[in-house]
Amino acid sequence: MDQHEHHGELVMGFLAEQKHIFDSSNQGMYVYLDDDCRACNNNFASLLGYASPDEWFKVDVHGAFPDAFVDHNSQMTLVTAYQDAMEKKVGSTIKVTWKKKSGETIDTTVIIVPVSYQGHMFALHFVS
Repeated sequence: MDQHEHHGELVMGFLAEQKHIFDSSNQGMYVYLDDDCRACNNNFASLLGYASPDEWFKVDVHGAFPDAFVDHNSQMTLVTAYQDAMEKKVGSTIKVTWKKKSGETIDTTVIIVPVSYQGHMFALHFVS
């Protein structure tokens, strides 16, 4: 099994374990391990104009998650908070402007929390 397959299994396992939270949260949520290994709930997919989490996941990020989904002016803020979560194990609350499927943007508040699953670090994001 290559690293990509392993990361995909980790995300699916994490999602299965946290299914109740993802399904019942009033906030948009997504979990991020890398550009190809990510998952979100219905609220987050809908916020960005996607019909389902599966449709959102199938978006080809062309190498970088922020380029695909985050307004240019918010990219460094999100990347820095993500790096702090992974490297310093700290959570944060930040303002992020997202790119919607339609091309419009939407302003949000994002809470990023570092979490560990089977020895791997993830960033869990709550979006409102």
